Amino acid sequence: MWTNLRIFAMSHQTIPSVYINNICCYKIRASLKRLKPHVPLGRNCSSLPGLIGNDIKSLHSIINPPIAKIRNIGIMAHIDAGKTTTTERILYYSGYTRSLGDVDDGDTVTDFMAQERERGITIQSAAVTFDWKGYRVNLIDTPGHVDFTLEVERCLRVLDGAVAVFDASAGVEAQTLTVWRQADKHNIPRICFLNKMDKTGASFKYAVESIREKLKAKPLLLQLPIGEAKTFKGVVDVVTKEKLLWNCNSNDGKDFERKPLLEMNDPELLKETTEARNALIEQVADLDDEFADLVLEEFSENFDLLPAEKLQTAIHRVTLAQTAVPVLCGSALKNKGIQPLLDAVTMYLPSPEECNYEFLERISRLLLPFADQHVEIPSLTAGNIALTVGLKHTATGDTIVSSKSSALAAARRAKREGEKKHRQNNEAERLLLAGVEIPEPVFFCTIEPPSLSKQPDLEHALKCLQREDPSLKVRLDPDSGQTVLCGMGELHIEIIHDRIKREYGLETYLGPLQVAYRETILNSVRATDTLDRTLGDKRHLVTVEVEARPIETSSVMPVIEYAESINEGLLKVSQEAIENGIHSACLQGPLLGSPIQDVAITLHSLTIHPGTSTTMISACVSRCVQKALKKADKQVLEPLMNLEVTVARDYLSPVLADLAQRRGNIQEIQTRQDNKVVIGFVPLAEIMGYSTVLRTLTSGSATFALELSTYQAMNPQDQNTLLNRRSGLT
Repeated sequence: MWTNLRIFAMSHQTIPSVYINNICCYKIRASLKRLKPHVPLGRNCSSLPGLIGNDIKSLHSIINPPIAKIRNIGIMAHIDAGKTTTTERILYYSGYTRSLGDVDDGDTVTDFMAQERERGITIQSAAVTFDWKGYRVNLIDTPGHVDFTLEVERCLRVLDGAVAVFDASAGVEAQTLTVWRQADKHNIPRICFLNKMDKTGASFKYAVESIREKLKAKPLLLQLPIGEAKTFKGVVDVVTKEKLLWNCNSNDGKDFERKPLLEMNDPELLKETTEARNALIEQVADLDDEFADLVLEEFSENFDLLPAEKLQTAIHRVTLAQTAVPVLCGSALKNKGIQPLLDAVTMYLPSPEECNYEFLERISRLLLPFADQHVEIPSLTAGNIALTVGLKHTATGDTIVSSKSSALAAARRAKREGEKKHRQNNEAERLLLAGVEIPEPVFFCTIEPPSLSKQPDLEHALKCLQREDPSLKVRLDPDSGQTVLCGMGELHIEIIHDRIKREYGLETYLGPLQVAYRETILNSVRATDTLDRTLGDKRHLVTVEVEARPIETSSVMPVIEYAESINEGLLKVSQEAIENGIHSACLQGPLLGSPIQDVAITLHSLTIHPGTSTTMISACVSRCVQKALKKADKQVLEPLMNLEVTVARDYLSPVLADLAQRRGNIQEIQTRQDNKVVIGFVPLAEIMGYSTVLRTLTSGSATFALELSTYQAMNPQDQNTLLNRRSGLT
């Protein structure tokens, strides 16, 4: 149903052609429930300031806000850090849901897929639109599981800012590093939110240090917690020197009290806050010259006189420059700290006009997304994120233009403007956005329909799912004719299987899950081949000589080289056919039929009879390369995973013993509060089904995270065991 829905980000800059970045099928759901009005009394603050009587907010009333009042942000984190719970509180306090959803109850707005509610995790990104204190916020809740890293990738490339959520008891975790690197790659300004401050073992200091040490970021402490773990009851605003306390009698955290810190009431807290504010001012001054000049000229004698607005403006500039990250804290589950987080989003993260994205959108039918529902709108101003319907031939990462001529004209104009401004980056390249970097799958299995008559239905379902999720690969096994499903992990393939059943009504059968190995060669070899075939009255004759040799640099695709003796004229007309043949030959290696990597193929001689078709040239080259690969000494490469296991001290020994049996290589063991964190490498083949074993070893108390590190050569004994098992000898 949702396959032809596409979400687009829109630039604030106008150019004479249509540039649309298609980030593909987000889940879209509109919960147009109305919130009961709340009128704040006295100094008690509410999440809905200015809401009087029956003046309930509507999505239609915020279709086209001023561009300076728009924030396009993503929520990113390690799995179970509390992203979806934070999003749920944001929706409630902003006025678009009437009740608080809970991940454990399976009733959250953004996790509405059956698979998400059953597992309590986010699988697909979900877009929601709301407003906060006059600002329009387009928010995307992203997954935290490593199998769905691509979801985060395709979101970040069109967002203007992000909120990184951390478990305050764990600090920076494995997937936190991954999503942080992704945000670095796309130059996304960030805010850090230390969630779960109420959790046993929560430590504000530890979490901040982990951000500084592991992410190599400079944290700007904009808040201090009032208490930790069971004693957590509120936060101190370091910038304004006020304390925010949530009403303990309130069940939803909507009402809180903001009070200035006074010497007579909170002498110790005031002293700590003053020191933190002074340190913050010095830190920002070191990073922002304009602010440094202001402080030195007017407030060097007394930092207390520095207006909060001046400091906030400087923090905004520093955040946009990505020289530091603001840090806030709270507990989404206990309904504390979300309203100040929303204030920080509007105050410190950029509007679209502060970001430089050179593309424009113009579509006939537009929809405003709210998770899995939508509202049709007549138009959309620049800087917004919207949804369109009916693009049947687009996929994730496509850039869509009105015509080739307009695209080229815009690119030329951008290039001229770039030269005038002496920009180092190529504006023409920025217009046509780079495609999403799709990681290679590490697992595969066969998939079969319940009957041959259902094969077309299965092919349709897989085609639709591939457009939605480019990390899913589907291929046909040339020997057996079976359809092969390739994915990022056990959970990824399990979810795809379940979606085929639920969304397309097909009871498919999966073969055993297998590891996606690769192959390479260890020495240089040459081979010659001739293809001589007559079709009708036409003779096709090709003779080629190639050399295959290993290379030291890692390369998934073969490096193609040509000897000087190759005739340039002949090469010009046949190069495409030659390279197609080489790529085709390297798709299946001689040992396991796995892709070949880390090889260079050199064409030494080429003779082509006049009238020979390009198909015959490709076939001959492919056969010759395969012959060379078979002659060489061959090596199987297996995927090596980064592994991080968080385990209680009492269970450390059995976990280490088990990893030793799995050919694990332990790099270090860190201490995280009362737990130990085991960091190392382990072959993917040895970690299948590890979650069940780990639960048994630790009585369900340990957690682990995996991420592909590299492909490494198998030792001869393990390689022989694998080859014998594949050939049925063991």
